[in-house]
Amino acid sequence: MLIFLGLLTSFLSFLYVTAPSIRKFFAGGVCRTNVQLPGKVVVITGANTGIGKETARELARRGARVYIACRDVLKGESAASEIRADTKNSQVLVRKLDLSDTKSIRAFAEGFLAEEKQLHILINNAGVMMCPYSKTADGFETHLGVNHLGHFLLTRLLLGQLKESAPARVVNLSSVVHHAGKIRFHDLQGTGVTTYAVHPGIVRSELVRHSFLLCLLWRLFSPFLKTAREGAQTSLHCALAEGLEPMSGKYFSDCRKTWVSPRARNNKTAERLWNVSCELLGIQWE
Repeated sequence: MLIFLGLLTSFLSFLYVTAPSIRKFFAGGVCRTNVQLPGKVVVITGANTGIGKETARELARRGARVYIACRDVLKGESAASEIRADTKNSQVLVRKLDLSDTKSIRAFAEGFLAEEKQLHILINNAGVMMCPYSKTADGFETHLGVNHLGHFLLTRLLLGQLKESAPARVVNLSSVVHHAGKIRFHDLQGTGVTTYAVHPGIVRSELVRHSFLLCLLWRLFSPFLKTAREGAQTSLHCALAEGLEPMSGKYFSDCRKTWVSPRARNNKTAERLWNVSCELLGIQWE
């Protein structure tokens, strides 16, 4: 017992001494570009909290007109008010967008296109994880419907404006968990619109709220998890960094292009996903 207590004390002492270095390691990469965004228009889904909120804050600080597109408008307005006060940028706007309902997605896109003539950056940030089994308003399994099909349709509806505003960028929040999957994001070519998939890191956010076990682990290891601000850095890098156009379609983590699993590079799987997505949503994508 004394030996165990001695080892435990030594381990805790080691963690205490090395905590700053460990914390710095887990913080990951930082977006270092000084690009400013006056006159630029940005849409960020799920920006009422977490990574999306911090991404919106930084883009607003750089002078962009930022649309927070989220399901909970009250939380969105609260976030927007905070960001406006913090950045002194009054052009932080909130619009209703429920990615689990294609009617809401189409209504958002219709309203946005009527309101704005340009769109320079679209950040598909919103997502759900480990929800109890449920279906969207259109009958899709919730994770597929919100994380993929919802953003797929939104991007399709806004793509024309992105092309007209080129050079423009689409940033898709992804995950290192893609290594266990079988699909990848489809590249946009010849449009002046570039697209990037992003792994933000393991972040202290509300994403794990549906899993008691993950919530417990998040609390236990919270000193070593990224903050929302740190988790936003790779999204910001892909949205802002100069000279990134040749890397369109690539996957980024900690503000660097990183390795993608072989299954995620399978063009046949990507084409099949593309076609099935269009069929499920009843759309055509030329």
